[in-house]
Amino acid sequence: MSKLSKTLKRTVVLEGWTNSAGRRALREVFEAYRTMLQEMVEYAVEHNASQATLHRVFYRRFREKYPWLPTRVIKGCYRDAVRRARSFLRLKKRGLARSDKPVVKNITVAYSDSQDWRLGSGVVELRTRNGWILIHYRSHKQLRRYLYNGWSLSSELRVKLDGKRVLLYLTFKKDFEVSYNPNNIIAVDVNENNVTLAVFKNR
Repeated sequence: MSKLSKTLKRTVVLEGWTNSAGRRALREVFEAYRTMLQEMVEYAVEHNASQATLHRVFYRRFREKYPWLPTRVIKGCYRDAVRRARSFLRLKKRGLARSDKPVVKNITVAYSDSQDWRLGSGVVELRTRNGWILIHYRSHKQLRRYLYNGWSLSSELRVKLDGKRVLLYLTFKKDFEVSYNPNNIIAVDVNENNVTLAVFKNR
């Protein structure tokens, strides 16, 4: 018997709300992110740019334009832009793109540094241009399960606006040791209307 270390990840979605000042602060973050993302996506499509290229071209300019925006939010925008650009190019190659240029619609902002957000009892605190804002959330059974059963909270928080609602995506991780026998074999036969598994032990 051998053992492997495996890491499981689980995401908990919280439905939150904040006051009018908090919503204004969040909208400012999202408007800045949308502006950056649209420009980066168009550049990535035109130049087939990587994250490293986007960093070289855009980081200093957007750092100066949005000095209050957390650094890792800008860097997370690179990943988002490259992913969207590649998806658009695949669609365009297949003739399925609906426009000549990609259009940014739905966005989710990733706060990847725990210095910029905090999870509290019933609230998530988020750093914005106007200081820390409070996003309240309802009691959540799944959240309590992961908080108090040996799971560790990831440093990344993803935030999405849905009308007056604020959707918060928290990721939890837990390491497990998995025992396995390298002499065991699993054969898989996939057919049109069924899947057959055969397990051979100690072969």
